[in-house]
Amino acid sequence: MTQAEQPTPANDAGSDDATGADAKRTPKAGPKASPATKKTATKKATARKATRKKSENGVSASGAATGKTPRKSAPAGKSPGGDAQKAAPKAAKQGATAAENAAGAAAGATERDAQASLIEDFDALSSYLADVSGKSQDVIAEFLGKNRDMVDIAQGRRSADPLNVGEAYKEMMQGLAADPATVMQRQFNLWGDYAKLMASASRRLSGEQVKPTIQPDAADKRFRHPAWTDNYLLDFIKQSYLITSKWLSGTVEELEMEDDYDKRRAEFYTKQFIDALSPTNFPMLNPEVVEATLASRGENLMKGLKNLLEDIDRGHGDLAIRQADLDYFKLGENVATTKGKVVYQNEILQLIQYEPTTEQVAKRPLLIFPPWINKFYILDLQPKNSFIKWMVDQGRTVFVVSWVNPGPELADKTFEDYIKQGCFEALDAVEKAVGEPGVDAIGYCIGGTMLATALALMARRGDDRIKTATFFTAQADFTEAGDLLLFVDDAQLESIEKQMDAAGGVLEGRAMATTFNMLRSNDLIWQFVIDNYMMGKDPARFDLLFWNSDSTRMPKNVHLFYLREFYQKNRLAKGEMIIDGETLDLGEVDLPMFFQAGETDHIAPHNSVYRTARLMARDGADKVTYMLAGSGHIAGVINHPDKKKYHHSVNEGLPETLGEWKEGAEKRAGSWWSYWMAWLDRESPGRVDARHPGDGDLAPIEDAPGAYVKVTS
Repeated sequence: MTQAEQPTPANDAGSDDATGADAKRTPKAGPKASPATKKTATKKATARKATRKKSENGVSASGAATGKTPRKSAPAGKSPGGDAQKAAPKAAKQGATAAENAAGAAAGATERDAQASLIEDFDALSSYLADVSGKSQDVIAEFLGKNRDMVDIAQGRRSADPLNVGEAYKEMMQGLAADPATVMQRQFNLWGDYAKLMASASRRLSGEQVKPTIQPDAADKRFRHPAWTDNYLLDFIKQSYLITSKWLSGTVEELEMEDDYDKRRAEFYTKQFIDALSPTNFPMLNPEVVEATLASRGENLMKGLKNLLEDIDRGHGDLAIRQADLDYFKLGENVATTKGKVVYQNEILQLIQYEPTTEQVAKRPLLIFPPWINKFYILDLQPKNSFIKWMVDQGRTVFVVSWVNPGPELADKTFEDYIKQGCFEALDAVEKAVGEPGVDAIGYCIGGTMLATALALMARRGDDRIKTATFFTAQADFTEAGDLLLFVDDAQLESIEKQMDAAGGVLEGRAMATTFNMLRSNDLIWQFVIDNYMMGKDPARFDLLFWNSDSTRMPKNVHLFYLREFYQKNRLAKGEMIIDGETLDLGEVDLPMFFQAGETDHIAPHNSVYRTARLMARDGADKVTYMLAGSGHIAGVINHPDKKKYHHSVNEGLPETLGEWKEGAEKRAGSWWSYWMAWLDRESPGRVDARHPGDGDLAPIEDAPGAYVKVTS
C-alpha cells in the first residue's frame, strides 16, 4: 500500500471517523495573550463590533471576491470600501464609550473570546513576529547547510534531473517538430476556443445570460466557490485556464513519439505542470484566500508564513507539507487502540496477537501482512473504522505483522529476507502461539506482492501452511501497473540508488510519499498548500491523513529489488523470478484466493489486479474470486459496514477480460467486508474456544501496538 490515493476529509472514506467536529480545519490560533492584554483586546473587540455595525453600508469582506453588488458603489478611481475605511475611525470613536461600559460584562467571556488578535494586539504581534524571525533563521541555516547539494550536482555526484523529466520533454519536442501539421491544427483549435470565450465574455459583460464556453469536470473541487461563476473576471480566468489545459494535454496526447514510455511520462509531467498553474494556487485569484485575508486583515497570511517556515524546518531544509495534526494523535491512545500483545519479534518485524471478543473463534487463525511502505495501523485507525477490530468481533484470532522502520543498520536486508524473516518466521510464530499449523493470510499492496511471491516459493517446496490467501489492492503482474511505471527507468533508479546511499542505505519515507502524492497532486499537494500557507489553517485532526504523514523508510536492496524486478522487468509474472535458488511459477499456487481491487485506485489499478487474479487462476478459475470495490487504494479497503458508504461489484466468474467480468457483475451498496467474510467462512470452517495472547508457547513481550510502529522517520 502507498500514500498516493489518500482520502481528504472532504471527499473520501472516514472523514467522519477522525474526531467529529475536531476534523474540521480551522484558522491557526496565535499565541496566548497576558491577562492585561486580554482585557485590552476585549475592549477593542467590542469597539470593532460597533465599528462594523456602523460601517455595514461599505463593501463587505466577501463582496470583492464573490462579485456580489455592494450596497453603495465606490466612486470611480477609489478602492472598494474606501468610504467604509474613512468612516471606521469616526465610528470607532462613537463606539468607544459603549465599549468601555461593556468591558466589565465582557470580562467573564471565555478564554477563546478573550484571545487577542495578532493584528490588533501589539504584544501578541511582537511575540508572533519574533517566533517567525527565529524560525526564518533556522530555515536559512538549514538551506545553507544543504547548499553542498549544488556542489554534488555540479560535480556529477547527484543528478540535476532525478526524475529524468528532461529526456521526456526532449522526445516531446522532437515529436512536435516532426509533425508541424498537427501542431498547426491544434493551434487553430486553441484560437477558435479563445474566440468563443471572448465572444461569450463580451455578451455577458453587456448583461446577457450566456452558457460558459467550458466547464470544470464534475469531480473537480477547485472551482466550487461561487465567485468562480458569479464574478465576471474570475469566470473568464477559470475558463481561460480550462481551455489552455485541455489544449495542452490534448496536444501532448496526440503527438506521435517513438517511445510510448517517453510519451506517457510527457503526459504525466504535463499534468503536473497544468495542476501547478491552476488559478486557485495564486492567493490574489483565489476567492477563499481573498475573503480570509479581508476578514482577518491579513492574519491568515502571517500564520501561513509561520506554517511554511515550520514545515521547511521540520523537513530539514526541504518542504514537508503537513496533512494532519501530528501532535493530536497518539499511537495506542486514539489510533491503533485494539487490545493485543506483541508475542514475537525479530530485527524486521513485531508480531501482534489481538485479544478475542467472542467466546469462540474460527479454528484457523488470520495472519495479515501489511505493506512495509506504510505502517500497519491503517487497518486499526479508530474503533469505528478499524478492520482489525471488526475481524476480532467476527470471531477471528487475528495476527498482524508490524514491520520495522529500518535505519542504516538494516540497509543490507533483501526482499528474500522479508520473505524468510517476515513471512516464514511469522507463520512459525503463529503456530507456536495457537497450536494451529494452517493460517488464512491477507496481503495488502506490497505485502500482497510479497505474499504472492512467498506462495509461489512455498508451492515449489510443498509448504501448505497458508490455506487461503486474500489480496487487498495487490499486484503480481505489473504489465498495467499505472503511473508508477513512469518512475522506474534506469536513470531514475540510478538517482534513487544514489539518494539511498547518501542516506546510509535506506530510502527516506518522505521521498516515497512525495512520489505518491504527485499521483493526486491537486488533492494531496496543492490543496494543502492553499490551506496551510494561504488560509493559515491548522492541520486537520484526521486519522487517515495522520497515518499518511507517518511514513517509513525502506532498505536499499529491498526497494531496488521491488522496483527493478517487479515494476521494471515484471519477472514474477513472466516466471523468471528466482528466490532462494528457486525459479517461481505463480500457476503452481493452488489454494482459494480472493482479490479485492478499487475502482479508482491509482497505485494498483483494478485492471492490473484483474490480470494478477487471472494469472494465479491459470490452472483453475474456480479457486479465485475477484471483487471490485468503490473508491480507491485506501477508501476502497477501509470501509466499515456501519458507514454504509460506497458500493462493491461481485461476479463469481473470472472471464478472460475485465470488460466481460464487469458486464456480468452485480453492483451492491455499501462495504464489501461482509461479502468477503462470507467467502472466508466457507473456505475456513470450524470453531474452537477463544485463544488469548500468551495461551500458547509464546509469552507476550509488550502491549499492542508495540515499539516498532512508534519509530518515526
